[in-house]
Amino acid sequence: MIYRTLGKTGLRVSQLGFGAMRLPMTGRGAEAHVDRDLAVRMIRRAFEAGVNYIDTAVNYCNQDSQRVVGEALKGWRDRVIVSTKNHYYGEDEGEWRRLLEDSLERLGVDWIDIYNHHGISWQRYINAVKPRLAKWMRKARDEGLIRHICCSYHDNCENLKRLVDSGYPEVITLQYNLLDRSLEEGIAHAAAKGVAVVVMGPVGGGRLGAPSPVLEAMVPGIRRVPELALRFVLANPDVSVALSGMSTMEQVEENLRTASDPTPLTEQNRTAIAEHLVRLRKLAELYCTGCGYCVPCPAEIGIPDTLSAYNTGRVYGLWNAARTAYRRLLKRPGQKGVDACIDCGKCEEKCPQNIPVRKYLQEAHAALTGDSATPA
Repeated sequence: MIYRTLGKTGLRVSQLGFGAMRLPMTGRGAEAHVDRDLAVRMIRRAFEAGVNYIDTAVNYCNQDSQRVVGEALKGWRDRVIVSTKNHYYGEDEGEWRRLLEDSLERLGVDWIDIYNHHGISWQRYINAVKPRLAKWMRKARDEGLIRHICCSYHDNCENLKRLVDSGYPEVITLQYNLLDRSLEEGIAHAAAKGVAVVVMGPVGGGRLGAPSPVLEAMVPGIRRVPELALRFVLANPDVSVALSGMSTMEQVEENLRTASDPTPLTEQNRTAIAEHLVRLRKLAELYCTGCGYCVPCPAEIGIPDTLSAYNTGRVYGLWNAARTAYRRLLKRPGQKGVDACIDCGKCEEKCPQNIPVRKYLQEAHAALTGDSATPA
């Protein structure tokens, strides 16, 4: 295993972290819980191979993740850096404290190494963290219940830089992957200021977990998209840890092999990937830039999101992810599928690119509701 320094914390961390959000589950709905035997074996296999960073949260895996991580930590606590999160942004210090104490109990630990505000944004920092939650965090640190004040982040690049410049968090966990490089400049800014970056979603929340002939051809010798995706993140020197949410032992073994390679990607590989992604993005924009001028639709069709899902399959070859995105879109309140189109043409009247929107929508619906691996 290869280790990196976790920013100004000084901790030495494995460049692969175990994300405990997608542990194997049994049961359905509210009764679903983690398959303890398999999950504990997977986590300990990672520990045995040198992974020393694990991340969880209160609500992961039907609120069962922290307890399973706690079981896996027995006998390993002094060798593993534990990260978890507190999602409370209200005004009741007692409720915030209760969540902290619950996490300590579920994990079976006396302290938490990396304690995160869960899902921070700049507005949440200004409105809730700076005036009150920061005091609660510092109090918990002074009491020895947590070691480092950190956050998971969901906002734009400019606000990421602002948060870094505030001097508040020591570690920021954020989204970054082959398909979403929007925070790349902010990641470099954080590293320059000594704020560590932990990447969640290196495989794009599962989108990059499926085969794609388009992406598989990017780098000679790399045949699987998940491996390419993880190598891409690890090749960024400004990233300390890439968290992978693993749900099978096969995924654990594949990630361990990838993270043990001292050269995840050459500079030539990175340049070739970047150039290829630019070409793909330009191709996607020929079909739709996502400007949103076409909505609201009189028939309540989510036009930009539908075409975005279509682009995921058509341009990047990620048809499984595209179909999943479309199914989720259809479950949103007030959103209808393309089959609800009344053929009014208002979307095309408003499209600044003069795209034949109705034609693409029909193609998208046919491709995204089909049963085959790729559209006809």
